[in-house]
Amino acid sequence: MSTPSNNAVVLLSGGLDSATTLAMASERGFNCYVMSFDYGQRSQTELAAAKRIAADLKVKEHRIVRLNLEDFGGSALTDNSIEVPDHEEEGIPVTYVPARNTVFMSLALAWAEVLHAQHIFIGVNAVDYSGYPDCRPEYIAAFEHMANLATKTGVEGERLSIETPLIDLTKAEIIQEGMRLGVDYGLTVSCYQADDEGRACGVCDSCRLRASGFKDAGVSDPTPYMPGVSD
Repeated sequence: MSTPSNNAVVLLSGGLDSATTLAMASERGFNCYVMSFDYGQRSQTELAAAKRIAADLKVKEHRIVRLNLEDFGGSALTDNSIEVPDHEEEGIPVTYVPARNTVFMSLALAWAEVLHAQHIFIGVNAVDYSGYPDCRPEYIAAFEHMANLATKTGVEGERLSIETPLIDLTKAEIIQEGMRLGVDYGLTVSCYQADDEGRACGVCDSCRLRASGFKDAGVSDPTPYMPGVSD
């Protein structure tokens, strides 16, 4: 068994939650190797945001991996024929991307094994969230169990942990924690359909959760909105 490192792989979308998660991993002293995904999503500006955040927080390395999930579609985020809803939906919303977190974490797991990193950080949340099944604690526990069965490092004793520091926090609590850590939320993009300048639509589920979080936290919302949108 090799000597465990202080490396961690952190998933970074460019949004509020993942930026806070990265800041929390950094505070814990990890060497943060950051992974973002260009998976055919509607808004490419979140990847530009991820680059800004990674640079601002001085990560060890930042990689953007290209996937073609739009080839499968099945989500309003990867199929332009499906509209992003402007209202809250019953059940799992059409913005759910099939198996997205499983795909993302599998690739993070591969990089973690190469780095001898025993920690993968992901900013999933099961309180103020859209109801995605791959954000639930039982899913994370199951993936962690699988990861330790499926990898050479896991079998040889380098037990891997999936870190979800936001999972039980409200959006307001996440923002308050990020403010304590000095996260610049003006760098982040959360909107499912932000324009080329990173301006938010103000009506999608992600925008509504974000705006409510800033309001409940008593923090000024730095989000730039598209013309005609009232924040």
